Amino acid sequence: MSDTHEPAVTPLGDGRFRVVAGGQQHIAYAVAARDAVWVFLDGRTYLVESSRSAGVGRRQHHNDQDALASPMPATVERITVEPGQSVAAGDALIVLEAMKMELTIKAPRDGRIKAIACRPGELIQPGVPLIELE
Repeated sequence: MSDTHEPAVTPLGDGRFRVVAGGQQHIAYAVAARDAVWVFLDGRTYLVESSRSAGVGRRQHHNDQDALASPMPATVERITVEPGQSVAAGDALIVLEAMKMELTIKAPRDGRIKAIACRPGELIQPGVPLIELE
Protein backbone atom coordinates (compact mmCIF):
# COMPACT_ATOMS: atom_id res chain seq x y z
CA MET A 1 0.00 0.00 0.00
CA SER A 2 2.76 2.49 -0.72
CA ASP A 3 1.51 5.61 -2.40
CA THR A 4 2.65 9.22 -2.50
CA HIS A 5 -0.95 10.39 -1.96
CA GLU A 6 -2.77 10.29 1.33
CA PRO A 7 -5.09 7.28 1.57
CA ALA A 8 -8.83 7.96 1.72
CA VAL A 9 -10.36 6.45 4.86
CA THR A 10 -14.12 6.00 5.20
CA PRO A 11 -15.71 4.73 8.45
CA LEU A 12 -18.07 1.78 7.84
CA GLY A 13 -19.18 1.26 11.46
CA ASP A 14 -18.39 -1.41 14.05
CA GLY A 15 -14.67 -0.57 13.96
CA ARG A 16 -14.40 -1.18 10.19
CA PHE A 17 -12.93 1.30 7.72
CA ARG A 18 -12.58 1.38 3.93
CA VAL A 19 -9.06 2.47 2.94
CA VAL A 20 -8.44 3.46 -0.68
CA ALA A 21 -4.78 3.93 -1.60
CA GLY A 22 -2.92 3.54 -4.84
CA GLY A 23 -6.14 2.72 -6.67
CA GLN A 24 -6.78 -0.30 -4.42
CA GLN A 25 -9.46 -0.74 -1.78
CA HIS A 26 -8.76 -2.39 1.58
CA ILE A 27 -10.80 -3.01 4.71
CA ALA A 28 -9.18 -2.15 8.04
CA TYR A 29 -10.39 -3.01 11.53
CA ALA A 30 -9.60 -0.74 14.48
CA VAL A 31 -9.97 -1.52 18.16
CA ALA A 32 -9.30 0.91 21.02
CA ALA A 33 -7.42 -0.62 23.95
CA ARG A 34 -5.78 1.25 26.84
CA ASP A 35 -4.03 4.35 25.44
CA ALA A 36 -3.72 3.06 21.89
CA VAL A 37 -5.61 1.79 18.88
CA TRP A 38 -4.89 -1.58 17.26
CA VAL A 39 -5.36 -1.53 13.49
CA PHE A 40 -5.64 -4.74 11.45
CA LEU A 41 -5.01 -4.24 7.72
CA ASP A 42 -4.08 -6.78 5.03
CA GLY A 43 -3.01 -9.43 7.53
CA ARG A 44 -0.78 -7.05 9.48
CA THR A 45 -1.31 -5.51 12.90
CA TYR A 46 -0.37 -1.91 13.76
CA LEU A 47 -0.34 -0.25 17.18
CA VAL A 48 -1.13 3.46 17.07
CA GLU A 49 -0.37 5.18 20.35
CA SER A 50 -2.40 8.15 21.51
CA SER A 51 -0.63 11.44 22.15
CA ARG A 52 -1.22 10.87 25.89
CA SER A 53 0.74 7.59 25.91
CA ALA A 54 3.58 8.73 23.63
CA GLY A 55 5.01 11.18 26.15
CA VAL A 56 8.61 11.89 27.06
CA GLY A 57 10.44 8.99 28.66
CA ARG A 58 8.31 6.33 26.99
CA ARG A 59 10.38 3.43 25.71
CA GLN A 60 10.47 3.30 21.93
CA HIS A 61 11.51 -0.34 21.50
CA HIS A 62 9.12 -3.22 20.94
CA ASN A 63 7.53 -4.80 24.01
CA ASP A 64 7.16 -8.60 23.69
CA GLN A 65 4.43 -8.71 26.35
CA ASP A 66 2.19 -6.34 24.35
CA ALA A 67 3.04 -7.99 21.02
CA LEU A 68 2.21 -11.47 22.33
CA ALA A 69 -1.16 -10.51 23.82
CA SER A 70 -4.58 -9.99 22.30
CA PRO A 71 -5.72 -6.38 21.86
CA MET A 72 -9.32 -7.37 22.65
CA PRO A 73 -11.33 -10.23 24.14
CA ALA A 74 -11.01 -13.14 21.73
CA THR A 75 -11.19 -16.92 21.40
CA VAL A 76 -8.07 -18.94 20.65
CA GLU A 77 -8.76 -20.68 17.32
CA ARG A 78 -5.43 -22.46 16.92
CA ILE A 79 -1.85 -22.46 18.16
CA THR A 80 0.74 -23.01 15.44
CA VAL A 81 3.84 -23.47 17.62
CA GLU A 82 4.93 -25.53 20.60
CA PRO A 83 7.35 -25.00 23.50
CA GLY A 84 10.99 -25.27 22.46
CA GLN A 85 10.28 -24.39 18.84
CA SER A 86 12.46 -21.71 17.19
CA VAL A 87 10.59 -18.90 15.43
CA ALA A 88 11.57 -15.98 13.21
CA ALA A 89 10.21 -12.44 13.40
CA GLY A 90 6.82 -12.37 11.67
CA ASP A 91 6.02 -16.09 12.07
CA ALA A 92 2.38 -16.80 12.96
CA LEU A 93 2.13 -18.10 16.54
CA ILE A 94 -1.56 -18.04 17.47
CA VAL A 95 -4.75 -17.37 15.52
CA LEU A 96 -7.56 -15.69 17.46
CA GLU A 97 -11.17 -15.00 16.54
CA ALA A 98 -12.82 -11.77 17.66
CA MET A 99 -15.80 -9.90 16.27
CA LYS A 100 -16.11 -12.44 13.41
CA MET A 101 -12.57 -11.80 12.19
CA GLU A 102 -9.31 -13.69 12.54
CA LEU A 103 -6.39 -12.02 14.30
CA THR A 104 -2.96 -13.55 13.98
CA ILE A 105 -0.43 -13.02 16.76
CA LYS A 106 3.02 -12.98 15.12
CA ALA A 107 6.50 -13.24 16.57
CA PRO A 108 7.89 -9.72 17.21
CA ARG A 109 11.47 -11.02 16.91
CA ASP A 110 13.49 -14.18 16.38
CA GLY A 111 13.47 -16.48 19.40
CA ARG A 112 12.42 -19.77 20.93
CA ILE A 113 8.99 -20.51 22.43
CA LYS A 114 9.48 -20.75 26.19
CA ALA A 115 5.84 -21.21 27.27
CA ILE A 116 2.28 -21.11 25.93
CA ALA A 117 -0.32 -19.70 28.33
CA CYS A 118 -3.52 -20.54 26.44
CA ARG A 119 -5.25 -23.41 24.63
CA PRO A 120 -7.61 -23.69 21.64
CA GLY A 121 -11.19 -22.72 22.47
CA GLU A 122 -10.17 -20.57 25.44
CA LEU A 123 -11.62 -17.06 25.80
CA ILE A 124 -8.71 -14.70 26.50
CA GLN A 125 -8.68 -11.10 27.71
CA PRO A 126 -6.79 -8.14 26.24
CA GLY A 127 -3.26 -7.45 27.43
CA VAL A 128 -2.66 -10.91 28.90
CA PRO A 129 0.49 -12.50 27.40
CA LEU A 130 -0.35 -15.69 25.45
CA ILE A 131 3.21 -16.85 24.64
CA GLU A 132 6.58 -16.27 26.22
CA LEU A 133 9.67 -15.98 24.00
CA GLU A 134 13.22 -16.54 25.19
